[in-house]
Amino acid sequence: MIGRLGIDEVTPVVDGGRYPSKAVVGEHVPVAATIWREGHDELAAAVVLRGPGPGGDREVLPMERVDAGADRWAATAVPDRPGVWTYRVEAWSDPWATWRHGMRAKLDDGWTAEDLDNELEDGARLLERHAEQSSPGGADAGRAWLHRAAGALRDRRVPLADRVALALDGRTTTAADRRPLRELLTIGAELQVRVDRPRALAGAWYELFPRSTGGRDEHGKPVHGTFATAEAQLPRIARMGFDVLYLPPIHPIGVTHRKGPDNALTAAAGDVGSPWAIGSADGGHDAVHPELGTLDEFGHFVAAAAEHGLEVALDLAFQCSPDHPWVVSHPEWFTARPDGTVAFAENPPKRYQDIYPLDFDQEPAGLYEELLRVVLFWAERGVRIFRVDNPHTKPRDFWHWLIGTVKNSHPDVLFLAEAFTRPAVLKGLAKAGFTQSYTYFTWRTTKRELTAYLTELAGSVDYLRPNLFVNTPDILPAHLQQGSPAVFASRAALAALLSPTWGVYAGFELCENEALGDGGEEYAHAEKYELRPRDWAASAATGRDLQPWIATLNRLRRAHPAFGGLRTLRFHDIAHDALIAFSKTDPATGDAVLCVVSLAPDRPAAGRLELRGPLPGAGPDGTITARDALTGEGVTLGGGTITILPGGPVARVFTWSGNA
Repeated sequence: MIGRLGIDEVTPVVDGGRYPSKAVVGEHVPVAATIWREGHDELAAAVVLRGPGPGGDREVLPMERVDAGADRWAATAVPDRPGVWTYRVEAWSDPWATWRHGMRAKLDDGWTAEDLDNELEDGARLLERHAEQSSPGGADAGRAWLHRAAGALRDRRVPLADRVALALDGRTTTAADRRPLRELLTIGAELQVRVDRPRALAGAWYELFPRSTGGRDEHGKPVHGTFATAEAQLPRIARMGFDVLYLPPIHPIGVTHRKGPDNALTAAAGDVGSPWAIGSADGGHDAVHPELGTLDEFGHFVAAAAEHGLEVALDLAFQCSPDHPWVVSHPEWFTARPDGTVAFAENPPKRYQDIYPLDFDQEPAGLYEELLRVVLFWAERGVRIFRVDNPHTKPRDFWHWLIGTVKNSHPDVLFLAEAFTRPAVLKGLAKAGFTQSYTYFTWRTTKRELTAYLTELAGSVDYLRPNLFVNTPDILPAHLQQGSPAVFASRAALAALLSPTWGVYAGFELCENEALGDGGEEYAHAEKYELRPRDWAASAATGRDLQPWIATLNRLRRAHPAFGGLRTLRFHDIAHDALIAFSKTDPATGDAVLCVVSLAPDRPAAGRLELRGPLPGAGPDGTITARDALTGEGVTLGGGTITILPGGPVARVFTWSGNA
């Protein structure tokens, strides 16, 4: 229904309010709307914000006109706890602001007291109406002041300037604004915001296969790792500054059609198979692979990780090996082929004979409830983050139901979508409830591609939170296959400094880049199919150890709140195709950063930096006095040349206070 006043183009809103927008606790969320009416009367507006639950606290946030020409109004909401919040925009005609504006214009035009007789009386009556809006009992200073100003407007004994002085005084405006006359009140639609804990927005992820942490025996043969041997890696991972430790599936692995090294169709004795082929005689999705340990030992590992500041994320792969207990107990959850066999997974030309996909259409009620039980099983054991494998192969309505149901009882649980799929599907899953999403960053390499794509992501933050993984066990992109350690360092800098959340798969810090050799993106000796122990202690001598650089990037991210958001991302002009420049600011603290990253770090690059648009903390000439975060040196940004040379850091990071 169209209201008396116009309230249009409200943000944040996702698909007209069909889905909640997203925010995190403490985030400064801009709420804006186009608000207008006919004629020239003044308006006022506010955002009515309500916290989670039927008894949620109500907060009224006054809106300010931020663009008079476009009738754009805005306020900032800062939610303080997780849950589903609601907000709506309310607008009304402001007769007192209209009176003030008209009175000043007429005084400037030379109108006399006689000319303004009606206007003066109108003003007095308005002030009295404002006074009546005070709290019950109302004998407060503000109410008395308003009556005093009204009396002055009616006092014909004094000059006109004195009659209107109190009415136009700022104290009168303040007192009146506290008791607004909301004429022609128009209430906009109520919209939802799903508020998560801060880790939903910002964090650094590290992917580790616990089974590869067992080292080698006296003959050089890899030994299967356990939760205990993986625990020994926690200090090293924590020193690099990671927040989330993501484990591929830890469940029993099937034997039937088990894959050998590099996805070989036949496994030899002792081959460990793919962790994503879930289920055996030892159990299914609620069990632990016996060679890794027990449920209690997993619990100990989660607690040990927490002591190092690491939160454990589990892979949620809703698929089964042919040996999974569900294949026998619930054959209706799988797809039968004409010859009576069960259909295995395919992603042509890839074939996964060791994996049966689930069929969500034959008996959805039972399957949905069982998968919910699995998630809650692990949530009750301390897991609060799930990386979801191939969510784009399961129904959207299932994810919407599952995520919403889990969050009803565990609002702090987060879900990362591994959705390397079509844009519409990736975005649709984010809208359906996924907390974070993998993105196409992995394949964006040029300045033009990165600028366009990150601008698109920054414009989608109301529903899609990116997690920029530089590599995965499935993806060794071409630029890493062919790249030097400096290229690895550049990709880490881009992911860590551009996005609030980024991630690496183990081995990236050693610049592992041996490809399978088939022209694709698979690693040779892929850890998906075999143990891959690494000698971390000897890595420093190889010249291919990025652990110190990764630690530096994560240290900068923790030291500067500006890196923890994407809403303020802005790209700047720098006159070299191999250099990309961007800035971010944090509205809560005023912290500001500007980064320049080399996209061809094996060659020298220098370019003149031109700041685009006004930045917080800039001087009258548009330049900024900043500090080089890597060297501590003072610098002036804007109009100068930035140089990055081979052999040194692949990025320049400058910091300053936007409140200065």
